[in-house]
Parts: sequence; structure tokens; C-alpha cells
Amino acid sequence: MSERKVFCEECRNDVAFTVNGKEMEGTIKGEKYSYIGKEARCVDCGSEIYVAEINDFNLKALHDVYREKNNIVSQELILAIPEKYAIGKRPLSLLIGWGEQTFSRYCDGDMPTKQYSVILQKIYDDPCYYAEILESNKGNLKTTASYEKSKRAVDELLGRTGSTKPKIDLAIEYLLSQCEDITPLALQKALYYIQGFYYAFYKTFLFSEECEAWVHGPVYRDIYFRYRDYRYDSIEGNSEFDDSIFSSSEKAILDSVIKNICCYSGKVLEGFTHSETPWLSTRGELSVATASDLIIKKGQIGDYFSAVKDKYNMINSNDIKSYTQNMFEQM
Repeated sequence: MSERKVFCEECRNDVAFTVNGKEMEGTIKGEKYSYIGKEARCVDCGSEIYVAEINDFNLKALHDVYREKNNIVSQELILAIPEKYAIGKRPLSLLIGWGEQTFSRYCDGDMPTKQYSVILQKIYDDPCYYAEILESNKGNLKTTASYEKSKRAVDELLGRTGSTKPKIDLAIEYLLSQCEDITPLALQKALYYIQGFYYAFYKTFLFSEECEAWVHGPVYRDIYFRYRDYRYDSIEGNSEFDDSIFSSSEKAILDSVIKNICCYSGKVLEGFTHSETPWLSTRGELSVATASDLIIKKGQIGDYFSAVKDKYNMINSNDIKSYTQNMFEQM
């Protein structure tokens, strides 16, 4: 018997009550479902009485049966997602591309659609899938702190905590492991195209570093000084590289650039960039031979390659080939 007292309609008084399990039946979306619920009864007259928390328990029990019968993700699993990936409810909702309050409503017990349920289940089950969403949609988040905190959590789940290298350095290591013949000039252009096409497809930049509009095209200054002693020779690389450190979206762009851009020489790629808006507009009235350290603004890179993606009706990263082939034919 509960020590609490609630109002009994029959006794017209606050009374103690007992709670017992009971097989019950409820209806959701026109379908009836049986479930084990609870009922409260007045200790004085024995009539059934209303207790708010018992009513909530029964409603949840009914919904749990509905979820199980229709393969809808459980509320407990939904509540576990933010903790697993160290992200708030609202940021998570924005990251997925839903309304700001949508995920919070599901945490409070609202029933997700079948489509949304599949997404939530996969997010919980597959950290790689979540990592892909985090990288692709990080621009949806209102603060970089939300991204960085969640990135650390998912990296730990995936065993990626060993590397603290900047993304551009990891990209270089991967390029050198995959390309047998890549000169410093070709490497610079490959990095530039990775940056541009990654933004075009995923609306965020892979590298934080700035590139400059040099005589021979876009250049990442620190990378130039790192490899300048190779001059016109191919850079030596290590064939052993663990590419699991990249998300699937990152690797898709890297692999497409290797296949469709690194097949051209550095001089050919220099010619490509000399006819593209970011390099041309940054240099302005400078002559072709005039040295410059002017930074090519990331916004210019993003706008240009987004327009390229639209113009060539690119659906996935393999479609980069149509652009490079056209550029080569125009030279």
C-alpha cells in the first residue's frame, strides 16, 4: 500500500491506495495492443482511482509495445544517444537536419516516424555512421565547441584518438601513399581541389589552412617549404597508411581527387587553376609573373566549386571526372 494519498471520486476524500499489475489493452493508430500495466485502487472503497505517475507508466507501456511490434526505436535508446556522442539534444537535432526541438520531443516520449526511427537506430548502433553525419553537417551546429566535443567522443569510440595531426597533413600522407608520381606542384593543386570539392559536396572545409595565389597557382605556404627541395621530382611517401582515420565522405573526395585529378601533371593542373575564378580574382591586375602572397578567400573557393558541382550536375564525388576532362580538353 502506498503511503501517498490521492483523491477518490467515490469517497470524496484523499485516500491511500494499492498498486497492482494488470493486463490492459490500448489503441494506437486504429490498432489494439495488449500490455502489462498498473492500476491503483482506493484502500477504503476498492474503486479504481487516478494516479498521475501510474497513468504515465501505462501510457509508456502501451507505447513500448507499439514500438516493439512496429520496429520503432525505444525511448531509452533515444535518450542514450546524446550521452554516447557527447552532444546536446538541440545540437543533435540540428546536426541531423531536423527541427531544433524534434529530437527533444522524441526524448520526452513523442513517437518518431518509421523513417526517423531507422536513422536514430543506425546512429546509436553505428559510430561510423554518426561520424559521417558529424563531419558532413557540422556547419549546421551553432558553435564549434559542440562539434569538437562530439568529435572527441566518436573518435574515442572508433579508436581514432592516436592522431593529433592536422587534417591537411593526414591528407598529404594519404596522397603520397596512393600516388607513385606526385611532385610538389601537383601536391599543392591536389590539396586545393580537395578543399574545393569537399566544400562543394559537404558545405564545410576540410582544411583550416589558407592558400595563397602564387605565380604557379594556389599554394599552401607551409607545405611548399616542407617539400620545396624535391623541386620537380616526385615526393617519397609511405605506402602503409591507415585510412580508417578518415570519414567515408572525406575518403570519397580524397579517392576521387587521386583518381581524377592526380592523373594529370602538376603543370597541367597549374593550367587548370589559372583559368579558375578564385586564383584569377585574387590576383586581380597582377601580371602572370608577379609574385604574390595574397590569400585566396575560402568563400571564393567554396562559391566557385559549388557552382562547378551544380553546372556539371554532380551527384557524387566520382563526377569530378567530368569537370577535369572538360578542363583538359580546353587547354
